[in-house]
Amino acid sequence: MTTSNAPEQDLQSTRVVIVGGGPGGYEAALVARRLGADVTVVEQAGLGGAAVLTDVVPSKTLIATAEWMTIADRAPELGIQLDGLPLAGAPGDAGGGLGTLVRHKIDLAAVNTRVKALAAAQSADIRGRLDREGVRTVLGHGRLDGAQHVQVTTTAGEELTLDADVVLVATGATPRVLPEAQPDGERILTWTQLYDLQALPERLIVVGSGVTGAEFAGAYTSLGADVVLVSSRDRVLPGEDADAAELLERVFRSRGMTVMSKSRAAGARRTADGVEVTLADGRVVQGSHVLFAVGSVPTTAGLGLEEAGVRLTASGHIEVDKVSRTSVRNIYAAGDVTGVLPLASVAATQGRIAMSHALGDAVTPLALRGVSANIFTAPEIATVGFSEAALQAQGAHYTVSMLPLARNPRAKMLGVRDGFIKIFAHPASGTVLGAVLVGPRASESVFPLTLAVTHRMTADQVAEAVTVYPSMSGTIAEVARMLHHRSED
Repeated sequence: MTTSNAPEQDLQSTRVVIVGGGPGGYEAALVARRLGADVTVVEQAGLGGAAVLTDVVPSKTLIATAEWMTIADRAPELGIQLDGLPLAGAPGDAGGGLGTLVRHKIDLAAVNTRVKALAAAQSADIRGRLDREGVRTVLGHGRLDGAQHVQVTTTAGEELTLDADVVLVATGATPRVLPEAQPDGERILTWTQLYDLQALPERLIVVGSGVTGAEFAGAYTSLGADVVLVSSRDRVLPGEDADAAELLERVFRSRGMTVMSKSRAAGARRTADGVEVTLADGRVVQGSHVLFAVGSVPTTAGLGLEEAGVRLTASGHIEVDKVSRTSVRNIYAAGDVTGVLPLASVAATQGRIAMSHALGDAVTPLALRGVSANIFTAPEIATVGFSEAALQAQGAHYTVSMLPLARNPRAKMLGVRDGFIKIFAHPASGTVLGAVLVGPRASESVFPLTLAVTHRMTADQVAEAVTVYPSMSGTIAEVARMLHHRSED
C-alpha cells in the first residue's frame, strides 16, 4: 500500500477540480467528498460523460434489445410458436388461411428513443447523486491554466476561474475519424451517431472488427439488418483469444453476416441513396449506411496540459503511474485519456485511487491482473487474467483446460450451442492465471474466476465450490476439476 506524500493537509479546505464527468470523474468526486474535500466537476456534455450518453450505456441498451431478438429466433426450437398476421399469397396460404408467419420485427425509432431516454435518466441519476453528496457541477469546457487553476467556459458563455489544490483530468476519448470518410450523422457514422437512426439500415457496412465493430455488427445482424463487416486483419477480434474469435466469426457467418477479412478501408462517400466504401486494394463495397469503428483518440487537445507541464505519450494520452499521478505533482488523470485500459470499470478505479492518494488516504495501486472484461456480442466473450497469447509471449509454463457449453445440461435446456469455458493454471501450484468464457451472459459468469485470479486461488479451490445443478456455472467447476494435479506425496 502507499499513501499520499502530503498527509497533514486540511481536507476541508482542499479544493479538488475534476475536468470530465464520466466514470473516472464522478467516482473520483464521490471519494473526494467522502474524504472531506471541496469538489467541483466540470463536464461539457452531461454527467456520466461519453460512457453514459454516447458509448457504454446506449450501446449495451441497444445490444440488450438485439439479444432478445436472438432469443426469439430460438423460439421454434423450444416449441414456441410466434403469432403473426397471415400473408396473402404466402406459401401455405390456401385462401384465407394462415400462411407463413411474420417474423418478429424491430422498430428502430422506438428502440433508439428508449436508448436515449435510459442514457439521459442514468445521467440525471448521477447528477442527483453528486448534488446530494455536495459536489458542485459546472457544465462547460475546462482548461488548465497552470497547475492550480482551471479556466471554464460554461455552456451559457460565462468565463470562470476555479482554484485547485488537486486537479483530475478525466476527459475520455472520441471516435477516430478517417480523413477520407468524414462522418455526416446520416449515412457515414461513428458509434456516437447511431442512435439518431429512425429505420433499420438496409445494408450496414461496419468498418473495424475490434470490440466496438464486432458488437455493433452482431447487434445489427440480430436486429435484422444485412451487415458487411470489413476487417483489416485475418479474423474478427484480432486482439482476443483465438478460439473465442474463431467461434464468434463462425456464428456471425452462420447468421448471414458477410465478413471481409484482410480488407482495409481507405475512405467512404455518399451516393444518391447510400454509401460506397473504397478499400485500399481498389474494391468498392456498397451499402445504405457505414459505421466506422476504427478506434478512438484521447481528448487531450486544447486542455492546456503540456503548458502545465503534463507529459503526453506519442499517441496523445496522458502519462500516469499506478496511482494515477501525472508528471505534475498535484495533477492526476483517469480513464480513456490515459490509455491504460479502455474500460469504464478501470476509469472508475483510477479515479477512486487518484483521490485517495491525493487526499492522504491509504490506497492500493492499480493492478490490471484481476480486471475482467467483456465483449457484448452473442455469444458474449468474457476474459480475466493473462491471455494465452500473453502467457506464450512471456514463455510462461501453464496448463489449459477447456470444455464446450453444448455439453452443459442447462445450456441444452436453453437451446444454447455456442460457447466454451477455458481456464489457464500454473502447472505446479495450480494457481489460476486467466480464463476465457464464451456464452450467454458471460459477463455475469466470469465473476468467480475474477475472484480466483484476484486472490490467486488454485483450480482445486475453484473446483471444490459446490455449484447449482443444472447451471451454466457447473461447467466452470468441471473445467477447474480437469486441471487437478495429483499430489506425489
